[in-house]
Amino acid sequence: MSVEQFDDLLAILEPHIKKKTTNYREPIHPEQRLAVCLRYLSTGDSFTTIASSFRLGISTVGKIVRETCDQIWLQLKDTYMPTPTEDIWKHTAMRFNEKWNFPNCIGALDGKHVKIEAPANTGSLFFYYKGTFSIVLLALVDADYRFLAIDVGSYGGNSDGGIFADSALGRALQRGTLNVPPPLELPSAPEFGKVNHVIVADEAFSMKPYLLRPYGGKRIEEDKRIFNLRLSRARRISENAFGILTQRFRVYKRPMEMNPDLSDSIIKATCILCNYLRHEVVGQASLGESFDVDDAGSGNACLQELQRPRGNRASEEALHIRDTYTKYFVSPAGEVPWQYDRVRRGLRL
Repeated sequence: MSVEQFDDLLAILEPHIKKKTTNYREPIHPEQRLAVCLRYLSTGDSFTTIASSFRLGISTVGKIVRETCDQIWLQLKDTYMPTPTEDIWKHTAMRFNEKWNFPNCIGALDGKHVKIEAPANTGSLFFYYKGTFSIVLLALVDADYRFLAIDVGSYGGNSDGGIFADSALGRALQRGTLNVPPPLELPSAPEFGKVNHVIVADEAFSMKPYLLRPYGGKRIEEDKRIFNLRLSRARRISENAFGILTQRFRVYKRPMEMNPDLSDSIIKATCILCNYLRHEVVGQASLGESFDVDDAGSGNACLQELQRPRGNRASEEALHIRDTYTKYFVSPAGEVPWQYDRVRRGLRL
């Protein structure tokens, strides 16, 4: 973070983190409060170490981190993670096609398990099968490593697919009330008809008309392996975004020794700061309420009561869409010159 970015961030947050002067003592200046919070997020040092560095009490540092993280999220979310509009989806789809050769793609979806110290009296709720305790950050990422929507705080014992299905994002996509553009023809291939805009994800997620996952199995046809390769190339953006998040904020390098509520605040603050540090606002001028799981009771139109699924129709439709992409990727309009060599040699992207 440059000095200019720090000053700009301080100007946004100062009215909200500034404390009143009393007859007993001078309050901690907003600049120092922000510096304490960013020091913790960027280094992952313990509250004890940071308290010693800034000559503050340990409990004071904990309170500063909580309050500042909450305000970072509240004051930046409407600008740097707004509810996706149709223009934002179209821009994202254009960038995925330009950069990663996957048309009609509106995001890469994945989950990250954030290690925490086992909370008291929670049994195995937060236990992750790899032997740690965690909470899950589920994120939808655009083609430029920016977070479009996040879901924070689910138990580490839950699957990514189950978390997505129960999230506000998953419910809104299921109902078709999230401003997703209508189906569009694939580039230079009108013979395939109009195809849904889709999210790309891994095997942990269920196939949906708006969500594609790779073909399963090791011995599959070449055209299906090409589809898996092309999907993997687009899907890895979410993993790269998590890598950027972890390297930029080293608080993720060790288990978070705090209650899950504070961990949620820290995760949301780091995600929105990642978008802020990329210097660009997601989408164009039209900004609305941020889309996050915590808005579930806000009365937003996209968070109405979940409708019942349509039985097997959705699965059949999803399989048809995946097969259409498979045919497109091996057609003259959709193929890229390197895909056959990489598939035949078993190389990964």
